[in-house]
Amino acid sequence: MENQPIPASELIINSDGSIYHLHLKPEHLASTVFTVGDPDRVALVSQYFDQIDFKTQKREFVTHTGWKNGKRVTVMSTGMGTDNIEILMTELDALVNVDLQTRLIKPEKNSLQIIRIGTSGSMQADLPVGSMLASEAGIGMDTLMAYYPELKEDQSLAKAIHAELGLPFLPYQAAASAMLLDKLDEEIVKGVTLTCPGFYAPQGREVRLKPRFDRMIERLAALQINGKRLTNFEMETAGYYALGNLLGHEMLSLNAIVANRPLKKFDSDAEKSVDRLIQKALNLFTQ
Repeated sequence: MENQPIPASELIINSDGSIYHLHLKPEHLASTVFTVGDPDRVALVSQYFDQIDFKTQKREFVTHTGWKNGKRVTVMSTGMGTDNIEILMTELDALVNVDLQTRLIKPEKNSLQIIRIGTSGSMQADLPVGSMLASEAGIGMDTLMAYYPELKEDQSLAKAIHAELGLPFLPYQAAASAMLLDKLDEEIVKGVTLTCPGFYAPQGREVRLKPRFDRMIERLAALQINGKRLTNFEMETAGYYALGNLLGHEMLSLNAIVANRPLKKFDSDAEKSVDRLIQKALNLFTQ
């Protein structure tokens, strides 16, 4: 497959030479990429750049590329959910590992550093709102990875969740980049993140429809496997980690904890907490 051009129907290139969904050309992308879910949050990150050289938007994918502390960086939005992450990761990888003119996979692979800056809810009472958390691992509660090669990583937490809830599918488990984790300081706690395919019932919330799984948060929060516990909910991390690890990119998800689910609290200063995480991430990864 690698010595054959990728058909136009499989990797779509726009008429201006940019990749289909992201609307980017290879020269628009830095090797260090910060991602956010909300398109409006891109400007909240790039306001701290020393210089912005490039901006574009297509659908929910907004991209700014520029410089911070002498390092070229990109920030881009993804929208919500691992379905969007699958598009993002595939097209980011193609930008650096496929010659878009010949459609041939490059013989030497390039690795991106991709750092997610997101919001999350804690499932542990002792993880307060306003905290900053790095996901050591992500557990995918969606079925995205049923369509991709099997992950060769430890799956013990994923299997424990499967057994506890009696899920009709097997979740998947993937780890963060050890290199990027090593750059963190003690201000950022480390945890294991549950990535859900929705915001309400998949995260144990009840509005008008009752979730199928009773006491889901309490049951999952109580799990302990090899000294690890689940710490927080969100909607993208596991997809990032699984695809990033298969494709050879360095991945890290950083979370501003804006809700504590056991205590039923929401961060009244959520915008400040997100801004604090943004500045922290830029300082850690642009030095």
